[in-house]
Amino acid sequence: MQPIVVVVLVACVAEAAAFGVAAPPRPPRHRISRERRATKTLRSLRMGYDVDLRGKTAFVAGVADSTGYGWAICKALAEAGATVTVGTWPPVLGIFQKSLEAGKFDADAVLRDGSTMKIAGIYPLDAVFDVPEDVPPEVRANKRYAGLDGFTIAECQAAVARDHGKIDILVHSLANGPEVTKPLLETSRSGYLAASSASAYSFVSLVRHFAPIMNAGGSVVSLTYIASEKVVPGYGGGMSSAKASLESDTRTLAWETGRKYGVRVNTISAGPLKSRAASAINKMEEKSFIEIAIEYCKRNAPLQKDLESDEVGKTALYLLSDLSSAVTGVTMYVDNGIHAMGMVADANVAAIAAE
Repeated sequence: MQPIVVVVLVACVAEAAAFGVAAPPRPPRHRISRERRATKTLRSLRMGYDVDLRGKTAFVAGVADSTGYGWAICKALAEAGATVTVGTWPPVLGIFQKSLEAGKFDADAVLRDGSTMKIAGIYPLDAVFDVPEDVPPEVRANKRYAGLDGFTIAECQAAVARDHGKIDILVHSLANGPEVTKPLLETSRSGYLAASSASAYSFVSLVRHFAPIMNAGGSVVSLTYIASEKVVPGYGGGMSSAKASLESDTRTLAWETGRKYGVRVNTISAGPLKSRAASAINKMEEKSFIEIAIEYCKRNAPLQKDLESDEVGKTALYLLSDLSSAVTGVTMYVDNGIHAMGMVADANVAAIAAE
């Protein structure tokens, strides 16, 4: 309605001048400013929001290549102007750094304006260790850990705080289950606890250590999987249990960090993606677990299309920005809707219906 009012006002002024009648008084300057701001806001609503994270610093734990959701989240944050730092598992840290320096990830790091995403800091991080005292001698003696200046969660936090001060965004994009190829019935106690430690408690510890250096209004996001709620054959070794724990912990952490630090905590239940890590899960007949999972979802989900990593990245951007300032404690599904299905609409269902 605002443009119509302006046009009428101009017409009235012109008509008054033509007949020698005094023009109506101009509105106060402060009113004009308010009207212009309202018009600008209306225009923004029509065109959609542009997320601006300039001046914000993010730490993304669990990035080691350009094929996973962690990388996609980094790109989304970089597109919005955030300073992006990452934590990388020590055994692959050297390979990751060399690949970055050699430009092997450049094609996957191109932003919309043609520039290349910059990572402001890469920190060694083994999230199964909270403090230096937790690290066993055999790990310290391992050549893949040699020469690293601290890789526990507490040491990583201290290094990020030293280099960047306060941060605004924390992302947990890591998981590991040493017996993921085994059915739950065949999973050992040590394998089960290892999966829980690396995939669930690591999130609790990461939030516990990083929340004190986060600005109020900050946001935390982790990644989960539908196996937390429903049976997914092939996703074994206690990983389904670990993801269920992570989702439960998300709700409790949202309450505790919200009250104590003013920080929000959410998790994204992402559909299957053929990342390097997922591709390492066991073979099932002639195809890998992840290939079967992708095919199943594409056939049976409401949206029959490939799930792209940047779709998870964009959702993470929403949860990590002020656009979701009142959203906390939720599990948000980004899986083309497969989580909603109770009975799949494949050929077998059609055959049953025909009988």
